[in-house]
Amino acid sequence: MARVEERLAEMLQPAVEALGFSLWGVEFVRAGKHSTLRIYIDHEDGVGVDDCAQVSYQASSILDVEDPINAEYYLEVSSPGMERPFFKAAQFADYIGEVAAVELTMAQQGKRKFKGTIAAVDGDQIEFNIDGETLKVANSSIKKAHLVPQFN
Repeated sequence: MARVEERLAEMLQPAVEALGFSLWGVEFVRAGKHSTLRIYIDHEDGVGVDDCAQVSYQASSILDVEDPINAEYYLEVSSPGMERPFFKAAQFADYIGEVAAVELTMAQQGKRKFKGTIAAVDGDQIEFNIDGETLKVANSSIKKAHLVPQFN
């Protein structure tokens, strides 16, 4: 997670947790006047539209007071969904054996974008199995990653 997202997550996490949800992650997509701040919330019973509205209301209040972003942006609050994005190494641990799509900041072993099975998590290191080969990467070297739902 980039520095601005980390600051936003620290700022918003207590309010999200006070409402009974976990803060899955924060993503800020810069696009001039059309920038978007996405807040992903999770709950063991799932997340509904009313839940997102409740968190959005709280988050808006905090963001209005703290004013951490010096530009116009849209605020979105949602569940991580089936293709849940990963923000922390520990989040991968719950999905060992599942497939993830990963984009690295720099290529490793000739791979920059790949789909692989999450094999193990050790601290900040995530191990993927890609067509029988093992690739171990630091979470800090992952630009983007998300779960790839498998339907049988």
